[in-house]
Amino acid sequence: MRSMTGFGRGSAATAAWVARLEIGTVNRKQAEVVVMLPKDLAELDAGIRKLAQAVVSRGRVQVNVALEPAAGGTANVRMDAVLARGLEEAFTQLSTAIGRPVQPQATDFLRQPGVLTIGAREIDPAEAWAAIEPALHDALAQLTAMREREGADLAADLITRLSTLDDLTGRIAAAAPERPLRQRELLLKRLREAGLELDLADERVTRELALFADRCDVSEELTRLASHFGKFREYMAAAEPPGRALDFLCQEIFREFNTIGAKANDAGIAQAVVEAKTELEKIREQVQNVE
Repeated sequence: MRSMTGFGRGSAATAAWVARLEIGTVNRKQAEVVVMLPKDLAELDAGIRKLAQAVVSRGRVQVNVALEPAAGGTANVRMDAVLARGLEEAFTQLSTAIGRPVQPQATDFLRQPGVLTIGAREIDPAEAWAAIEPALHDALAQLTAMREREGADLAADLITRLSTLDDLTGRIAAAAPERPLRQRELLLKRLREAGLELDLADERVTRELALFADRCDVSEELTRLASHFGKFREYMAAAEPPGRALDFLCQEIFREFNTIGAKANDAGIAQAVVEAKTELEKIREQVQNVE
């Protein structure tokens, strides 16, 4: 089981380029990959996304790619020959105009904007990919390792909290059969206080108690809870990312506890249900971090 949050770095170099990558992931219900690339490398976006999506199935992934020339590389220098010849012709015309030769110096050409332009080296995407791909694999490996470590911590916490839900469900299961008996005692007490003495075998008492027992029966809910808890553990141990399935199970577990609280009509069971809902809310918060 993996967390949806993580971070990884990777770097690699070829004779021409040095690539440095950073990958960060945060919580998101669906998978989303954002790639930040130099504009000359836009065609590599799809390849980076494909590799990232093979590792991350849920969450927002941001990949930052920095590329720089390797040490000893040459800069991209451009010369405007037309502008240079025009400048030299201007000096020739100046010599004619003043009646003596005026020779242009190298600094004259360098000072003239546009004669020489020094810019970033042109990037060949295939050459750049040779440095970016291994750096990307390194960053993804670091990211995966971090997400797995956090996932192990999440799993340990979820197992502990699920055990608490098991205990609370056990309390409810133990108290539930006694509820009709207490209701019978309460009913008879109220009848006596009202001056109505009825035999326990009276059909009306029997019918009332039977209806109450049926209304407050939570055996089905307890059975479904046991099934949900088993599925929860099963999904956590599965090879596939369990986040969505666990989120759905949390909703189902909440529904069962809610029904038990409404049906039982008992202070002790109600207290156990409140504690279970509180613990379940903590589980749901943690599940939001699970891939």
